[in-house]
Amino acid sequence: MTPFRKMFTKRANIIALVLAVLFVINIFRLFYIQIVKGEEYSDKAQSQQLSDTEIEAARGTIYDSQGNILAQSATVWEVFLDPSNITDENRQMIVDYLAGVFEYDEAEKAQLLEKSKADNRYQAVEKDVENRLKEDIAAFVSENKLSLCIGFHEGTRRYYPYGKLASTVIGFTGSDNQGLAGIESYYNEELTGVNGRVITAKDAKSNSISHDYETTYDAQDGYSLTLTLNTTIQYYLEKELERTLNEYSAKGCYGVVMDCNTGAVLAMASLPNYDSNDPHTITYDVYNKQLDEIEDETEKAEKQSEFVQRQWRNFIVSDTYVPGSVFKTFMSAAVLEEGVATLDTKYNCTGAIKVDKHIMHCHYHPGHGTQTLTQGLENSCNPFFITLGQKLGVEGYYKYFSGFGFTEKTGIDLPGEADSQYYEEDEYGIVELSSASFGQSNSLTPIQVCTGLCAIANGGKLLTPHVVSEITDSSGNTVSKAQTNVVRQVISEDTADKVCSMMQSVVDNGTGKNGYVAGYRVGGKTGTSTKLGESKPGEKDKYIVSFAAIAPADDPQIAMLILCDEPNVDLGGGAICAPIAATVIEEAMAELGVEPVYSDDEKKELSQSTPSLIGKGVSQAQSDAKAKGLKVKTVGGGDKVLDQSPAAGTSIPAGGTVVIYTDDSQRTKVKVPDFTGLTVAQANREAASSNINIEISGNSANDALVVAYKQSEEPGKEVEQGAVVTVSFKSTQAVLD
Repeated sequence: MTPFRKMFTKRANIIALVLAVLFVINIFRLFYIQIVKGEEYSDKAQSQQLSDTEIEAARGTIYDSQGNILAQSATVWEVFLDPSNITDENRQMIVDYLAGVFEYDEAEKAQLLEKSKADNRYQAVEKDVENRLKEDIAAFVSENKLSLCIGFHEGTRRYYPYGKLASTVIGFTGSDNQGLAGIESYYNEELTGVNGRVITAKDAKSNSISHDYETTYDAQDGYSLTLTLNTTIQYYLEKELERTLNEYSAKGCYGVVMDCNTGAVLAMASLPNYDSNDPHTITYDVYNKQLDEIEDETEKAEKQSEFVQRQWRNFIVSDTYVPGSVFKTFMSAAVLEEGVATLDTKYNCTGAIKVDKHIMHCHYHPGHGTQTLTQGLENSCNPFFITLGQKLGVEGYYKYFSGFGFTEKTGIDLPGEADSQYYEEDEYGIVELSSASFGQSNSLTPIQVCTGLCAIANGGKLLTPHVVSEITDSSGNTVSKAQTNVVRQVISEDTADKVCSMMQSVVDNGTGKNGYVAGYRVGGKTGTSTKLGESKPGEKDKYIVSFAAIAPADDPQIAMLILCDEPNVDLGGGAICAPIAATVIEEAMAELGVEPVYSDDEKKELSQSTPSLIGKGVSQAQSDAKAKGLKVKTVGGGDKVLDQSPAAGTSIPAGGTVVIYTDDSQRTKVKVPDFTGLTVAQANREAASSNINIEISGNSANDALVVAYKQSEEPGKEVEQGAVVTVSFKSTQAVLD
């Protein structure tokens, strides 16, 4: 073989070897790509060829018991840019338009310009854009053929039509549409739906192509909730709590109203509260004033965070307090049930009682003298109930303390329910038992106390309170429905009836007179408890005052607890909280369809329908009005009635005055006086001198301490002569019981 041929053969072998090695490498490379990394690369290829867009599921709607919407989700849009499709020719037009639509300042507009030049394909411009504005932008996009430059992603946003109403019960959601407080948090899993997907094929430039290559997986909307709350009762509860909060510059005012026969919560409020649409904004003027006085920015930020957290907190469920004398209703039930006392049991109160080495005082230091059990509750006599507690004994006391549910959570369907704080049975000595017998020493949640009141009101059954009555799917089908859950029978029906009767006497004759509502037998109990350890040296004691109520006392439908935390005056629950309960009871009874039953004395004071006097002669009009017990004021010199005030058919108080007009002379208007602080007699005189009628509401006793505290028309408002203004009265007697 020639040298040339040898060299050729050698080179050919080398080339063949190299090709063989390269072939083997390629085989291994193909194996690695297709087998080892096949799934990963397949996913990457699909991600380049397919667009996978999530469809956000609508969060379920929350309704009140009457079907009014309390929370709902509405469609909103995210507007975004695709910088890869924006050219130098259309860039400035896009930036100018969007900056104008969203009212950007120069700095924000400059940021938008930078987004339009970004390297990636997605730059968010604005979220939560409402549909009207989105449609305007879409029209601009269509008109200028910018569909590849500006895009939209559909989403949802939570709206609360009533704003602040029941906010501490309903709660709110975060930016991710997840429940963060209240019902929104507790039922987040039920309210949250399952998101859908739209998978679309893309071309080489990553633009979507024909809908023939599109697959849609529909979103499954969340379940909807129907609450037990009645927005009318809720409105009046919050209105009265807010008035009291501002009047007494209190730390907080709280209330809960329950259907005592089912455990359904009809209203619940903790003030100050917040707007669920804007939960981070402080709504209480007292808080804002305190913040304005803080100069250090760090301290101010910390205080602001504290106030926001306080507004979010549902005191009724998540906090405890010492119930004070309201607890005497449960002690009355216990001693009657155990036979330790009867309604005829008597005790002589001297104003104090010695317990071991301690002297325990009655709130009425001179002493109440000899009282029956009912009178002891009317007067909220501490020594009487200390004596009863000692007779009942630790075992008997703890039996009913536990029986009424005070050693366990109620199980209400709201987040953050607190544990009560109490002495265990083996921790009671004579002092602890005596103190606990008139409502001190142990701390309970308000929802525990109100649930216990329901047991007294409904014949002795302890129920589980609940806020949600029904859960339905997006088609309206019932998923679940709340049932009345009886935990246990605590006391007999006979004992419960006796305590209800005793509570009615507290309102009729005792410390709860401000809870009176004409036409309804109201049962109540006042309470005051000192917040031990919370006052700084040199400060006076801080109090939380309360009023428990049932109505009607002879056939209870509702139970209620009202509290005022740290009012700026030394007045008890009878003066501060009972008037709130009276207003709420009056409105609740009307809302629930419970007809009033008036006593003979109440009938004499009832308002009546104003007779029609127009068209009658003056003498006949005067005669007709007098026949109904009304007075007449005549304006003009004519002989026939041309107009009247109040109008025919409207309400006028007994003994009121009808103004009749007998010619076309101009009607004279009068200004409504400020009745605040006036007694009933003084208010009547002021009304008469102003030629208006007043309808008296609340405590109408002829007493120097019973004064007006609110009126239906603002002072200074101009009204026609003869107009009717409702004026509410309450006793301001300082009873810290």
